[in-house]
Amino acid sequence: MFTGIIEEMGKVASVSKKGKAMTLAVNCKTVLADAAIGDSIAVNGVCLTVTAISESQFQADVMPETYEATTIKQLVPGQFVNLERAMAVGSRFGGHIISGHVDGVGTIQKRQPVENAVLFEVEADRELVRYIVQKGSIAVDGTSLTVFAVTDTSFTISIIPHTLEMTIMGTKKPGDHVNLECDIIGKYVEKLLAPKESAVRTPLSQLLKENSYM
Repeated sequence: MFTGIIEEMGKVASVSKKGKAMTLAVNCKTVLADAAIGDSIAVNGVCLTVTAISESQFQADVMPETYEATTIKQLVPGQFVNLERAMAVGSRFGGHIISGHVDGVGTIQKRQPVENAVLFEVEADRELVRYIVQKGSIAVDGTSLTVFAVTDTSFTISIIPHTLEMTIMGTKKPGDHVNLECDIIGKYVEKLLAPKESAVRTPLSQLLKENSYM
C-alpha cells in the first residue's frame, strides 16, 4: 500500500524487453535506504517488486499484464520516474490509499498556468472517470492529487509549485500519457451496493428442506 507522497525522482538506468515482459533498472537514493529484495516500490504509480539491489540502483520485473495496462512500456533510459516505498506502519498518511494497481492510462489535454498553480486536464475512459469525484483524490503517475473538476470523459487537477518540482508532473505536457488509479473506496462501495442474485433471501421452508429438517 502507498500514499501517493512521492519520495524522490529516480532515473531509468536500463530497460530490457522480451516480448511483453520487461526488466527495469532505476538509479535512485532515498528509496534504497532500507530496501531489500522482495520489497515493493511504486514506479510512476505501478507497484513493482525489487528483484535486485545495489547502493545506487534497484531492478524489478514487469509482467505482460502490467506492461500492457500502464505507461511502463514507454520508459527509456535517462527518463525520470516517480518513486515511493510501501507505507510503513506508524508513519504519517499524507495522501490517500493507493494500491499501485493502475486502473488505466489517461492523456493530458491541457496544461494551463493559473497564478501560482498549474491546471492539467486529463482525458480518460468513461468507465474510469465514473469513479472520480470533484474534491476527491486520484493518483496520477503515483502522485496523490485532489480533483479540481470532472466531466464525463476528463478531469482537472491543480498542482502547486512544490509538487511540480518534486515529481515528474513538472515535465508533463499535452499529449503525454499518465498512469491513473482511482480511489479504491469508491470501488468497494459500488461492489457492496450492486444487486446480486445470491443476495436474494431463500424462503425458510426451502432452507429447512435443504438441511434435512423437513
